[in-house]
Amino acid sequence: MGAPWRARALNAECLCGDLDRARLARALDGELAPGLGAPGLAAQCAAQPTLFADAPVFLPRQSVAQMHALVATVEAAAALPAWRQAALAELGPAAPDDGPLGVCMGYDFHVDAAGRPSLIEINTNAGGLLLNAALAHAGAPCCGAMDLALPPANPPGAIESAVLAMFAAEWARARAAGWPVAQRDAPRLLAIVDEHPDKQFLWPEFQLYAGLLRQAGWPTLICPPHALHWRHGQLWHGDGADAQPVDMVYNRLTDFSLSDPASAPLRQAWQARQLALTPHPLSHALLADKRRLLWLSAPDWLAQAGVDAKSRQLLQACAPQALEVSAEHAAALWAERRRWFFKPAAGYGSRAAYRGDKLTRRVWEDILRAADGPPAGRYIAQALRPPGERAHGDGPHKLDVRVYAYAGAPLALAARLYRGQTTNFRTPGGGFARVRLSAD
Repeated sequence: MGAPWRARALNAECLCGDLDRARLARALDGELAPGLGAPGLAAQCAAQPTLFADAPVFLPRQSVAQMHALVATVEAAAALPAWRQAALAELGPAAPDDGPLGVCMGYDFHVDAAGRPSLIEINTNAGGLLLNAALAHAGAPCCGAMDLALPPANPPGAIESAVLAMFAAEWARARAAGWPVAQRDAPRLLAIVDEHPDKQFLWPEFQLYAGLLRQAGWPTLICPPHALHWRHGQLWHGDGADAQPVDMVYNRLTDFSLSDPASAPLRQAWQARQLALTPHPLSHALLADKRRLLWLSAPDWLAQAGVDAKSRQLLQACAPQALEVSAEHAAALWAERRRWFFKPAAGYGSRAAYRGDKLTRRVWEDILRAADGPPAGRYIAQALRPPGERAHGDGPHKLDVRVYAYAGAPLALAARLYRGQTTNFRTPGGGFARVRLSAD
């Protein structure tokens, strides 16, 4: 039996779980790995029972290798002058074109029954990386030989080391580019920034990042953007005598262009190269704006941009066709809507995204009206590539796969189990699942 079919059979027929929830709780509470976790985090995560799934997901090694090759190919294409110039044109001339790259990129895939991966979307500040680090410490093989025959994709401790190296690399890139903010060995203060962070679904993960970075000797806090101020050429946290200079920000905002008034201090500090902001608007414009799916599925555009033939061949195999919804394409897209998935160009977290077979006429009219508005508000139609399935609990769950990456290199592999039209963390029995690799 070949690896794709072996993985398919295991996903369909293996009903075992491999998650030791007691060990997971100890990992989250900081008892198993240096720098990872803090007292009370396990209770916070237990209040979100759909965050972690008990069942593992099985993937063929060659499918994972193909996903890793695609990540490297996409980021190599995004580094080409023609690609960068086109993305920079959307941001304006004040956007820095050097320094940090952007931490925690997330490449999301559906994998079909034959093991062929399809790139569904790319995300900046992709959530869940350190939650999967905790998950890596919580394995419980259902069979004695499982860890040898089907090893976990993420060895315990590997993700934490990769995260620290990634943040250090971002600071080093700012120093190498001559950014004034980075002329020290390390930031005086790193801020993890999101709107109402303690109300976010992934609030426990923010605390995991803060703890890990502090353990490494980087002073770190978590705050909303309105707690930051740009004064006298420096970004500050707080006011008055208690104000602290902020040299680096791990950006979890979904205001990707930093166009909201509350984000203005971040944008000013980044444009002045007085803040190592990661990820930043250019990170999003280069890779995560859904309009980049149009470029990735356009062989002629890629050839003109300088992408080599071998890379174009890989993209053609793994990047589904994408079209911008417009009056020109409207009639054909509606007539064939069952073969398309519709998503907003600046969307995230599956918000306002629709399978064509679930699309109502009223929603379709809203999508068409958006086609007359600003480019970032328009919709992309992507050829539908159904997700894989995993037998679990009271029936099959859909699954997707995320490759976390930095600078084109993979950091970790995660799977998510769910039911419904789009990926979610609302499904009983669903959530992040450990990935096990099937041999070639």
